Amino acid sequence: MALFAGLNIIPKRAFQTEYSCRVDPRSYPRMMRRWFDAMANLGLDQGTSFDLDFHTIPFHGEEALVEKHYVSKRSRRQKGVLAFVAQDASTRVFCYGNADVRKEDQNDEILKFIDYWKERTGHLPGELIFDSKLTTYANLNKLNQLGAQFMTLRRRSRKMLQQVRSEPVSSWRRIELESVSRIYKTPRILDSTIDLKDYDGPIRQIVITDLGHEDPTFLLTNQMTRSARKLIQRYAERMIIENNIADGIDFFHMDALSSAVAMKVNLDLQLTLMASSLYRLLGSKLGSRYQKAKSRHIFRDFIDATATVIITKKEIIVKFQKRACNPFLIAADYENIDVPIPWLGRKKLQFVFG
Repeated sequence: MALFAGLNIIPKRAFQTEYSCRVDPRSYPRMMRRWFDAMANLGLDQGTSFDLDFHTIPFHGEEALVEKHYVSKRSRRQKGVLAFVAQDASTRVFCYGNADVRKEDQNDEILKFIDYWKERTGHLPGELIFDSKLTTYANLNKLNQLGAQFMTLRRRSRKMLQQVRSEPVSSWRRIELESVSRIYKTPRILDSTIDLKDYDGPIRQIVITDLGHEDPTFLLTNQMTRSARKLIQRYAERMIIENNIADGIDFFHMDALSSAVAMKVNLDLQLTLMASSLYRLLGSKLGSRYQKAKSRHIFRDFIDATATVIITKKEIIVKFQKRACNPFLIAADYENIDVPIPWLGRKKLQFVFG
């Protein structure tokens, strides 16, 4: 890290842990915009469909101004910092994060993401996928008025279940899901339009049974013409965001709070998103085998390696030892890299593989 920053000694631990105290929180959104623009220039593709979710970073201290939020892993509410994350569905890159979400504002966080994305790209996100607890029906109405396509779940009630079970068998139809690695590939669906409180006009509801759950699933969307099969398959893919959050917790230590101050945690989250995008960029350059690999897998095969670093007046030469995965790096043309590093006197970086 010291070499990366152009330092000749490693900073003291106390100095490293206080970095967030010296950064203006207003610079975070600007930093993220510039970062992901740079990632796009380096070849990291930008999709149009996004998976959205909340994640509670637990806090175990005392006497802090930290609210209680639901922690899904523990199935209970406890003190923690609530973070909102958005993942690009095609590249699996976390492209937005905010760890400064208050309980009274969490329903509107999806609207803030839309504003951020429109300011960054000049257009609305193509599609938003999220669960039933992320926002309100009133905000679903705002999304529809903005022209943003969405897909979410509807919370079940006893009255809804009774009404569905009273439907005749002829009202249901069976579909077959494609490219889905699961046992239940032929669910039954009830496709209709309904009226919701605080939502202007009809909204499409797809009730799904025979998916391996005891109760049916209620899917809501404003995509009125897309086939039910494609909608269900797309929502099933949303589970990937939970897997990637788990990867971030496990590998990037996302749940290790650096402070009870949300502004400090917010910077840690931004740095985690940046690190995650670097791993996704490396995976995309290594070919289809690593394109969707977890960060820990990429770290084990390529980053956690032994090498000899030779620094001359004009070059930084990194000589790797012989490893089974080196051919992937050679195939990705890393042995021909000849990049001048601006903050190291424009020394050229070169990789040599044993």
